[in-house]
Amino acid sequence: MKRMLTCLTLGMALSAPALAQTWPAKTINLVVPFPAGGSTDMVARAIGPRITAALGQPVVVDNKAGATGTIGATFVKRAAPDGYTFLVTSLGPLVIAPHLIKGVQYDALKDFDTITVAVQAPNVLVVPANSPHKSLADVIAYQKANPGKMSFGSSGTGSSDHLTAALFWQQTQTSGLHVPYKGGAPVITDLLGGQVDASFQNINAVMQYIKAGKLRALAITSDKRSPLLADVPSLAEGGVKGVDVYSWQAIVGPKGLPADVRKRFHDAVVAGLNDPTVKDPFTALGFEIVANTPEQFSAFQQKESARWKRVIEAGNITAE
Repeated sequence: MKRMLTCLTLGMALSAPALAQTWPAKTINLVVPFPAGGSTDMVARAIGPRITAALGQPVVVDNKAGATGTIGATFVKRAAPDGYTFLVTSLGPLVIAPHLIKGVQYDALKDFDTITVAVQAPNVLVVPANSPHKSLADVIAYQKANPGKMSFGSSGTGSSDHLTAALFWQQTQTSGLHVPYKGGAPVITDLLGGQVDASFQNINAVMQYIKAGKLRALAITSDKRSPLLADVPSLAEGGVKGVDVYSWQAIVGPKGLPADVRKRFHDAVVAGLNDPTVKDPFTALGFEIVANTPEQFSAFQQKESARWKRVIEAGNITAE
């Protein structure tokens, strides 16, 4: 029995280094918990070929959509931590859904090994081109005079654009009317048609309409002005503090990845993100390449999770 236990312990001790030395030996799967075509899917498909070039194995993007991203996240949580399954996700499943949806099948802060935050992008407060609101001050004044009257469209309850609006109302002590849609595209359609008064939309989703004069940008949620919208002030410039908000995409793996596998995969992803053929197109769309360390990502995730938990609880926001 002692000999058997000794062999078992030795085998376990040797298995992780052996895996690290032979990894990767087959296809790597990037699970995207949303349908194809969105920002998260775009990030996965952009870095996939660069990971292949760096590590010498095929990379497949696997879209497992549903339940605001939690189905795909649960799948990765349950996958073997062998370096062949990773989650490429937005902030939703990692820092919002656990506070919004009952019965989520994972602990977002404990059940994953962080790799990196890939990109981030601010939201922009936009109104239709014919809106009477010409500035951030106009919007705040109108909401204070007409509580709950100004409609704010979002891509769904608990989305980044919804929670940005909720945080905006909390920080300005105002209130608006939340109008949730099934995705970002119908929000923009109704903004263009004047059926909804305003929205905090991701910069890359509305840039073309702002440039074409079809939407008016009043403020941006970054801590400073975007070079793509140099004439649009930040919310902080307009006197609204504490609403520095970014939508972001990141990569995690199942808990327990071998340290060397985690490092090699991280290095391949970061190199891919900083490749000019990836970085330049994303920058032109309004994204910022982050490519931080796993430790920086972990600290950031904890901070973001605590922040959105406060916003959700203060706003009494539910998924129903």
